[in-house]
Amino acid sequence: MWLLLIEGLVMCFVLLLVCVIGIANGPVGLVLLYEEDVQKRVVELGLTTKATIRRNFILCSIALFVPLFLLPPLMVYGINGANGFWDGFLQMSCILWIQGLFDRLFIDWYWVGKTKAWEIPGTEDLKPYIPKKTLIVKWLSTVFLNPLIAAVVAGVMLLF
Repeated sequence: MWLLLIEGLVMCFVLLLVCVIGIANGPVGLVLLYEEDVQKRVVELGLTTKATIRRNFILCSIALFVPLFLLPPLMVYGINGANGFWDGFLQMSCILWIQGLFDRLFIDWYWVGKTKAWEIPGTEDLKPYIPKKTLIVKWLSTVFLNPLIAAVVAGVMLLF
C-alpha cells in the first residue's frame, strides 16, 4: 500500500513538473489548459498566437500522456510485480486516482483557483478560469476515465 502511495506521488510530481515548466515564463505558456474564451482573449491581447497555443498543446500532450501511459505500468508490473489484468488494473487505478486527486485539489482548486500564479493580465474578468461545468467534467474524468486508462493499459500489458 505504501508503495502505491509513493508511486502516486511520483505521478503527482510529474504533473507538477509539467505545470511548473509550462508556466515558468508566465501562465500564458499553458493557456491551452484554459477555456476557449480565455485563449481567445490572450490572442486578442497579443500575448500569444493560435499557432503557439497549438504547438504548446502538442508539447504538453506529449509531456503529460507519455508518462501517464509508461510510468504506471512500469511501476506496477516492473517494481510491484503485478500479475495479470486485475492486479495491474487495481494498482494503476490507485496510482492514477492519487494523481487525479492532486490535480483536482491542489492544481485546480488551490493553485489555479486561489493563487495568482495562473492569472493572466487582461483576463481577470473571465474568472473563474475553471468554471463549474468544466470542474464537474474534470472530476468525472478523474473518477471514471482514470480506471478506463488503467484497464486499457492493463489489457495491453497482458499481450506482453
